[in-house]
Amino acid sequence: MAGIVVQPRARIFHGHEWVFAYEVKKAFGNPQPGEVIALKDFKDRRIGSAIYNPQSQIVARRFSRRKQDLDGDFFLRRLGLAAETRERLGIPAEARRLVWSESDGLPGVIIDQFGPHLVLQTLTLAMDQRKGLLKEALVELFQPESIVERNDSTIREAEGLERLTGMLHGETPPPFHCEIAGIHYTLDLADGQKTGFYLDQVENHLKAAGHARGRRVLDAFCNQGGFGLQAKKAGASSVFAIDSSESAVAAGRANSMANLLEIDFEVANVFDRLRQFEEDQFDYIILDPPTFSRSRKALKDALRGYKEIHLRALRILKPGGLLATFSCSHHVSRSDFLQNIREASVDAKRSLRLLETFGQRLDHPVLPTLPESEYLKGFLLEVCPSW
Repeated sequence: MAGIVVQPRARIFHGHEWVFAYEVKKAFGNPQPGEVIALKDFKDRRIGSAIYNPQSQIVARRFSRRKQDLDGDFFLRRLGLAAETRERLGIPAEARRLVWSESDGLPGVIIDQFGPHLVLQTLTLAMDQRKGLLKEALVELFQPESIVERNDSTIREAEGLERLTGMLHGETPPPFHCEIAGIHYTLDLADGQKTGFYLDQVENHLKAAGHARGRRVLDAFCNQGGFGLQAKKAGASSVFAIDSSESAVAAGRANSMANLLEIDFEVANVFDRLRQFEEDQFDYIILDPPTFSRSRKALKDALRGYKEIHLRALRILKPGGLLATFSCSHHVSRSDFLQNIREASVDAKRSLRLLETFGQRLDHPVLPTLPESEYLKGFLLEVCPSW
């Protein structure tokens, strides 16, 4: 088997699962893009099997500490283990992330399940080359009505892959109703955002809503209205929801009508709209923007964007008001994000109390040795009354 020798002190020797180009000491056996390769240390000892792509900065991604191939039996075992994990955690198959990449031993594979429908992303070359095997294993294990391919993520470009969508199994599912955490949504798996729904935030919708009773709530970057719908259901006196996407706002309005929950929706640029509100206008603001940083090079711009929305939000919150804010940018660490909020509070001349922290739902498991597997972080803060 072809492979690479990894440089001493590379992060993989500390539990990480990736090998970057600058961590490769040498290659042997002429490894090919997408091939399964052997990883060896500088003493010629095997440290695992990995998928290989010299076009990517992440040259190798380990998927096993033993000699292992990516055949049909492998995918059946890994997918079965992923399903067992979700069942053990009590996460219903009606709406769950079935596979979360390296955290389930399938680097670059993301699968969301909505009852009889599956949505698949293959974000690494090796897994994309083996979509057929993945499909066969999914059909055997879950007998889905459909498998939708949503490979329209820009992440694929780093692997030299084109963006595409389509059907891998069954007919294109029309928009359908799905109950998630007590709220009825209409999901469009073929044309909706991401893989149909932001499942990582489901528990946070509920946690944030637990503080909404009697408050005037602003749901900024509302998407389909998840935070606003749960807040109104929990007893918010009013909810105003904003998003720049017309289709997202249309979906949010339809969801609010289906659940008999009165919410005011508006299509607007959130940055501009926050500037137009009056001071002390809201009791509770929820910020859940899309990622501001798709690469480490864009980190400074991302932090600048977060600080701007935090500053504008704090200026329109009443004393005693609440701010729930989230970042899904994995290049922005939890500590950096909190520091960003601190700096905004100083500029806004507001003192804050930290009440609660948020993370991604358990069907998006985190590997402690792979920080990149934890991308979603959030905080609930209270604006202190003037002292």
